[in-house]
Amino acid sequence: MDNQIATINELAKRLWELQPIKPEYQERINGKVRLEFNYNSNHIEGNTLTYGETKLLLIFDKTSGNHDLREYEEMKAHDVAFEIIKEMAADKERPLSESIIRNLHEVLLVRPYWRDAVTSSGQPSKKQIQVGTYKSAPNHVLLPNGEIFKYATPEETPALMQELVDWYRKEEDAGELHPIQLAALLHYRFVRIHPFDDGNGRLSRLLMNYSLLRNNYPPVIIKSEDKRNYLFALNQADTGNLDAFVYYIGQQLIWSLELYINGANGDNLEEEADLNKEIELWKRQIVANQSKSIRKNDITIYKLYDGSEIIELFQLFQDEISVFYNLFQNHKVIYSVNEQNPPTLKDLDLQMRNYVRGYENLTNDEDVSDRINEISIKIGLIDYQYNHERLSFIQTGIRFNFQKYHYIVQAHNNVLYERKYNEFITSEERILIVKTAVRDLFERIKVESTK
Repeated sequence: MDNQIATINELAKRLWELQPIKPEYQERINGKVRLEFNYNSNHIEGNTLTYGETKLLLIFDKTSGNHDLREYEEMKAHDVAFEIIKEMAADKERPLSESIIRNLHEVLLVRPYWRDAVTSSGQPSKKQIQVGTYKSAPNHVLLPNGEIFKYATPEETPALMQELVDWYRKEEDAGELHPIQLAALLHYRFVRIHPFDDGNGRLSRLLMNYSLLRNNYPPVIIKSEDKRNYLFALNQADTGNLDAFVYYIGQQLIWSLELYINGANGDNLEEEADLNKEIELWKRQIVANQSKSIRKNDITIYKLYDGSEIIELFQLFQDEISVFYNLFQNHKVIYSVNEQNPPTLKDLDLQMRNYVRGYENLTNDEDVSDRINEISIKIGLIDYQYNHERLSFIQTGIRFNFQKYHYIVQAHNNVLYERKYNEFITSEERILIVKTAVRDLFERIKVESTK
């Protein structure tokens, strides 16, 4: 985290040294950021306008495509709200307030509307979404695992929103938090309250950027194609790891700073990059649709194993867990492929290669065996040095479970990802998987060692 903040400080210093930016360069930067932020923030929430359609609407005030009127209204309203927060941030005498937040919400949602809902008994119904007023009914969400994730109740919301505003103004005056920490925490604390019936995600990102702009930093743009990692960082914060979310937002700020520096130096920010973005988004959509037909077999699993660099993931996991080894008298590492236990990572890799040996010239996937059901690593820590009677054994692990058309990644007992077979684990996700497992183990050691 300290290294990241040092990078942010250095980039910010470089950007500030480039001031004043030539007017034509500044106009180009503003246009790029306007388009990127409006498109991505709305796309994250399900708006279906393409990047090109968004540009046509915002820059030329024209429409194309077959979309609901509300989607066009949302995009234009978000653009207006973005302009408002820039004006608010520039007015140093006007502090953040609840009325400002409610007014922003009213601008963002345009007008009341009806949305599909479900009653407490599970029956389908309709709910009217109000604008500019706090929620009047719970807006908890049902998670994929069947659990209910609870936000603040309607009764708690007014007091919690006042606390949020008071907290922000106090921290802003104190100046002890770095601007990226202050902005990210404002975003997260707002989301945890979820004060409105709808629009909370878009409004949280607007408020975050209000905070950054107020401290002379460029706005952060969460890319819609990175939504999975964004939500995972929020989930990390929900488990108490706020640094993971701050770090994620910090990485996006680094992108913004580099964009501004390139723009201030007169580099091209348009045309080719935007066209590449649309092509890439289109390709992702095509691949995602095709992936529905990808079925598990030994070759499919091996491609996933190799493309996701599972060996590197397991090695990183061992390296990070080793920090706890000197607290225990012994430890044990167990690798597993289909409940067979190769003694080393090298042996695990050899076993995986053996599964696909002989298929090099195969032309028909139907002839491929389907034998690999899981790959895992478990690390057990044995006899806590300082009180082994209280803590004689504790274990953690990472597991890949292979289903017919998708796979599941678990860190200890926590399901982190459910993916189709052409969706590999990225290097950033490998780090987050390991951090999740290490954090979980650390918390359990603290609890178990003091019972």
